[in-house]
Amino acid sequence: MTDRGPFIQMPELPPLEQHPGASQDPGPGDLGLVMGGGGARAAYQIGFLRCAARLFPNLRIPYVTGVSAGAINTALLASHHGTFIQAVEELTQLWANLRVDDVFRTDTLSLIMNLWRWGIALISGGNVDSKHARSLVDTQPLRAYLEDVLHSVNGEITGISYNLETGRLKAAAISTSRYSTGRSITWVQGNDVDPWERPHRRSRAAVLTVDHVMASTALPLFFPAVELEDGWHGDGSVRLTAPLSPALHLGARRIIAVSTRYQRSNTKADAPVVRGYPPPAQVGGALMNAVFLDLLDQDAMEIERVNALLASLPEEKRIGLRPVKLLILRPSVDLGKLAYRYEAQLPRAFRFLTRGLGTRDTQSSDLLSFILFQPNFLRALMELGDRDATARADEIEAFIEADALE
Repeated sequence: MTDRGPFIQMPELPPLEQHPGASQDPGPGDLGLVMGGGGARAAYQIGFLRCAARLFPNLRIPYVTGVSAGAINTALLASHHGTFIQAVEELTQLWANLRVDDVFRTDTLSLIMNLWRWGIALISGGNVDSKHARSLVDTQPLRAYLEDVLHSVNGEITGISYNLETGRLKAAAISTSRYSTGRSITWVQGNDVDPWERPHRRSRAAVLTVDHVMASTALPLFFPAVELEDGWHGDGSVRLTAPLSPALHLGARRIIAVSTRYQRSNTKADAPVVRGYPPPAQVGGALMNAVFLDLLDQDAMEIERVNALLASLPEEKRIGLRPVKLLILRPSVDLGKLAYRYEAQLPRAFRFLTRGLGTRDTQSSDLLSFILFQPNFLRALMELGDRDATARADEIEAFIEADALE
């Protein structure tokens, strides 16, 4: 349909080094970090963290929350025993070396068998046992990878308990979607955290494990659901209608949220990226944007409205509510268009399937950007995140160093 453009070979990311004027302050005690979903797009979050680590190498983030692929970043940050800059360097290496084969099996036999099970389940009208038709791909490689990088013991991410005991961390939370009830569950490990319950979402105290991370990252239909203590769970973004709420409930009063949604201008938003009838890849990309990316903007708007309302009220009429400082960082370019340039690097069998869905028939393949776990694309995302954050370094520094809100 269109020219794919020249392939760009990304250079190796340089080792992290703190800025000459970096602050040695561990940071405010009310700071929260929110890392949302987006599959492979979560590598963009590492770019922001790299910039922050250069400015604040010893930064402590007492409240860390994540959902979907952001749960991986949350788990490592919350469990790392070293300094902030060391944790971010380890995250950088995790994403820089990640391949599709580390996330799910891409061999032809595995993919064919999964498709065969789905096909048998569909054409049999339910008369054939379809219990094995659970997902498009097998994510056992991701489980093994996470058990290694998170240094889990019998599945438990033990570093989180250590950081809670030493006071480096106040609470960590990972959200999942419970398929049997349709509710969003936020699993919380922390000190003195009051449970909460809202329409369609609630919290549960837990010792966080690799299972919680796997459940939170389980893209619907693509990845298999994971059985936790109360049933089967999938990607946490599906039912989390208020992505910023877990950090607020934990106690954060200033929140940094890293979005992977490119904010188009009205002109760009109205320009079609596909001609004719939309292929499944285009429809799937729109659905994934709605599930993983759009709600953060809505939630942020609500917080800004409440802040404005509180600012207009005297203290005695605020019914215990306090304003929240919010900083959102987002990509400066369309990640779907960026993914389009790296599609040829997918393993052959899986590339064959994605092209069958129409990933080559659109100029902005949002669906592809969620599943393109290839080193060059991931490094491009990290480099972009670093560049975008560096452009706002003064704003980030001022946000972290500002006096705590009353």
